[in-house]
Amino acid sequence: MIEILNHSELAQAKKTGALVADILQAMKGRSTVGTNLLDIDKWTAEMIAEAGAQSCYVDYAPSFGRGPFGHYICTGVNDAVLHGRPYDYTLADGDLLSLDLAVSLGGVAADSAISFVVGDSRPKESIALINTTERALEAGIAAAGPGARIGDISHAIGSLLSDAGYPVNTQFGGHGIGSTMHQDPHVPNAGRPGRGYKLRPGLLLALEPWVMADTAELVTDTDGWTLRSATGCRTAHSEHTIAITNDGAEILTLPTGSRA
Repeated sequence: MIEILNHSELAQAKKTGALVADILQAMKGRSTVGTNLLDIDKWTAEMIAEAGAQSCYVDYAPSFGRGPFGHYICTGVNDAVLHGRPYDYTLADGDLLSLDLAVSLGGVAADSAISFVVGDSRPKESIALINTTERALEAGIAAAGPGARIGDISHAIGSLLSDAGYPVNTQFGGHGIGSTMHQDPHVPNAGRPGRGYKLRPGLLLALEPWVMADTAELVTDTDGWTLRSATGCRTAHSEHTIAITNDGAEILTLPTGSRA
């Protein structure tokens, strides 16, 4: 299903996107050395409830997961890159933490992810991974607009990741979003320009470049959800929900304080 949102739905999408971004920034601020992943999940649940929103994750049970996810936020540490299921783990200095969050508010969902290093350490490999996914996300957004095609976005993302020297996995990528979290079209993190669905104003897309330092192969954790790098190398993940407009693409998942 591909949804095209009307003006009132787009206005609601902006509110949902701001909520997602604000929760992620709050969790980033609380993710210090000694913080437990289960506390991050608890704090996220509290903020979602306070906003009168609904989690897109807690009851989510797709074919690639084992049963309902059962948590409110994805927490990926170091080699865990996608669908990181929170567990009893205490963050250490230098950990690379990825937080991925999707909520629904007023009938419209938004999805975003950030990666950052915990504590005072700044491992060069981790910083490079994070910076690359952020730049790839910027490239994908720049390639989006009315009349462009999904392949243009995928090509922009994949070219930047590859040029930076990272293997690219296309099993999981971006997606349409609207009244539900995961919709068509699929937006792989590599592709050929000029191919695929033609973008229209009112379309919402969640773009999410992610990389693993030295492999394109994923393995599934024993929890049935968390996807890790097959070699144990570090990983990073960045994501925004955008709206296609008449003029290009608008980022919906920006924190409230950073909006013009």
